[in-house]
Amino acid sequence: MKIYLAGPDVFLPDALEVGRRKVEICARHGLAGLYPLDNVVDRFAADASLQIFKANEAMMDHADAIIANLTPFRGPGADAGTVYELGYMAGRGKLCLGYSNDPSLYADRVRNFTAVETLGDRLVDPEGLTVEDFGRSDNLMMIHALELHGGPLVLPRASLEDIWHDLTAFELCVAMAARRLGSAI
Repeated sequence: MKIYLAGPDVFLPDALEVGRRKVEICARHGLAGLYPLDNVVDRFAADASLQIFKANEAMMDHADAIIANLTPFRGPGADAGTVYELGYMAGRGKLCLGYSNDPSLYADRVRNFTAVETLGDRLVDPEGLTVEDFGRSDNLMMIHALELHGGPLVLPRASLEDIWHDLTAFELCVAMAARRLGSAI
């Protein structure tokens, strides 16, 4: 069984090493991890971004499931590309699992990112736009996509020292995928 390994990990300085570790964890559970940086792409080609997009979609098409790293990236919410990949896999009826190494609530992270005030019964940002506040760790569409297409978002019980390299929650997702896909060894 093949698992697409989505997340902003691909932007880390040691992205290849993190990917290798994730693939090894998958193998220990009898699964094949498909890491986006394993795609061969000419990064200097005029259409490099389109090559990456097509290669990642092809990889997802061949996968049986996705494990999405939804740890907040460059702001209070998950990486936009990872969110797309989660939606792509959910739309194809594939097993969707995810984790975040930040256990805080989305509304609290927005409060830490920008000024937020209460206006009537809602939170608003400086532009007067409503801040989603359902007591969830991220946007309701991602949370419910996971719940309805796989399992609840896996979170640590407390803040982690190194949110980008701690793979404890990731490994819990891998074990869940192995059980759900019948590959547990």
